[in-house]
Amino acid sequence: MIPFFAYLPSPPFDSIGVGPLEVHAYGVVIAIGVLVGMWIARRRWTDRGGDPDDISSIALAVVPAGLIGARVYHLITDFSRYRGDWWRMFEIWEGGLGIFGAITAGVLAGVVVARRRHLSLPRLLDAAAPAIPVAQAIGRLGNWFNQELYGRPTDLPWALRIDVDRRPDGLVDVAHYHPTFLYEGLWSLALAGVLVLIGRRWRPRPGQLFACYVAGYAMGRLWVETLRIDPATDVLGLRVNLWVAGAVLVAAIAFIVINRRWGLTAEDEPPAALPPTSPADHQDAGQRGETAGLVSDPAGETGSTLGR
Repeated sequence: MIPFFAYLPSPPFDSIGVGPLEVHAYGVVIAIGVLVGMWIARRRWTDRGGDPDDISSIALAVVPAGLIGARVYHLITDFSRYRGDWWRMFEIWEGGLGIFGAITAGVLAGVVVARRRHLSLPRLLDAAAPAIPVAQAIGRLGNWFNQELYGRPTDLPWALRIDVDRRPDGLVDVAHYHPTFLYEGLWSLALAGVLVLIGRRWRPRPGQLFACYVAGYAMGRLWVETLRIDPATDVLGLRVNLWVAGAVLVAAIAFIVINRRWGLTAEDEPPAALPPTSPADHQDAGQRGETAGLVSDPAGETGSTLGR
């Protein structure tokens, strides 16, 4: 048996009662992750000459779209969990958010808002690139509170102890498992640091830094998925998330290669804020001094918050 000091304990609670309300830790840590990610993205966008309020405005669309996309992705890929109990589909506080769905829906929402505000989408995505994995790392703590999405049994010193009622069928007598939430969280934090380093030293073309984030996250997810034992839809004997992560990794690498050969350079890409297209927009831009369109650092990383 693993001694107490050689394993990670699970939290003794997953929610707190506040008067008539029940506040779920899963939702709280996700909210904290969103706020921290927004703060980082605002600072990085400001360093590029953009208006930090642009990030706040975009977040009003991207965050709810991302949550919806994450839930829809989970329901599509794990629909079998809810057969005979369809109301559980709405119990989002019990977990079940697919990051690949969140990224897809969030980017689509960002495209719409960026076009309406005449903002450079590639630069927005690059500004947000290191912020997203930091937010993800924080949000993964929600899996710890819910005692879910852990990996195979293990006797490693950092094994996670799972309560009896949260253990999988057939393994009720096994108490310790791989803390895959921790692995993914640490991978995400390391990825954020690598992205800052890439932006500072190699000056990637606009949009490439975000593609590096997508590729880096997909690589980590391939590793983590091989450890997880929670129920999941299989395709040709492999978990569906393995197929998705592999496809996303190939697509991201292809984008980086193509963009590096034929894409716009940092000097060719329009500045942080694209020129307004209507007379009214021109007047508003003149009143603001058009400061949102100035880019002080073409590389986009000199003043990066994460690099400080």
